Amino acid sequence: MKRREFVKHTALTAGLVTIGGVSLSSFSANQAKKITILHTNDVHSHIDPFGPEEGRNSNKGGVARRATIIENIRKENPNTLLLDAGDIFQGTPYFNFYGGELEFKLMSMLKYDVATIGNHDFDNGIEGLHAQMPYAGFKFVSANYDFSNTVMDTFVKPYEILVKDGIRIGVFGLGIALEGLVMRDLYKETKYLDPIEIAQDMSAKLKNEEKCDLVICLSHLGYDYKNEPNKVGDLNLAKATENIDLIIGGHTHTFLKEPTVVKNRKDKDVLVNQVGCYGLYLGRIDFYFDSDKSKVSKGSTIAV
Repeated sequence: MKRREFVKHTALTAGLVTIGGVSLSSFSANQAKKITILHTNDVHSHIDPFGPEEGRNSNKGGVARRATIIENIRKENPNTLLLDAGDIFQGTPYFNFYGGELEFKLMSMLKYDVATIGNHDFDNGIEGLHAQMPYAGFKFVSANYDFSNTVMDTFVKPYEILVKDGIRIGVFGLGIALEGLVMRDLYKETKYLDPIEIAQDMSAKLKNEEKCDLVICLSHLGYDYKNEPNKVGDLNLAKATENIDLIIGGHTHTFLKEPTVVKNRKDKDVLVNQVGCYGLYLGRIDFYFDSDKSKVSKGSTIAV
């Protein structure tokens, strides 16, 4: 499909967000480095597209269609990352039958780079999650789940650093509190740590010690909890921290047409995005870096 037709058929909506007070027009097309971030969340084992009789979701989704879109975007920009914000498991008979093996194999074929862990990824117990790890050809990050006394200890890191075209990208993960949401027998000795404190520590480490040009949080905390002010969602996380450039969210199945812009505690812009559930949409955010690493971003949601 020609590029113009591809964009016409896949871009649902797009918004331009400035980070660091620089406009996109000020970047030279020949000098700016472009990093594309693609992301999903709460796919919940939806491998096939929805059928024609599925109401508002009819004829949407499906791993094969997502793969085609991702392949086209990678051809357009080889400096592309593919991320997932958790709840990969549970929702169709594929999970009941294969236990997550198929989901991880397909994500590996799509060449996901990094994912975090959602509460439903414990649905076959932590041993069930561990059993599927050999099929995952991508990295898992979670900074506020302490797996040190579990079988998952060596399979999940607090963060990963990826380098694309000389741009250092730090990705760390956060998960929702499991107590009261997941049976203790399923997550065993996994310890939950305060997400705001951990996010502040992780983002400072990535920005200042690891010298990352872009810091991304893969969050399964949920977008916002207006009726539960003491519960941490992505909007509160963005406001209470610094050094995070982008929060890719999950858990609440929130569909955003474009990223939400939130001021952090240093009055700098943070992008918060989430693209619903079931693989119906693919999030895309393009970051442009000039010679001194100043950056702007452009966000869009792609209907699958």
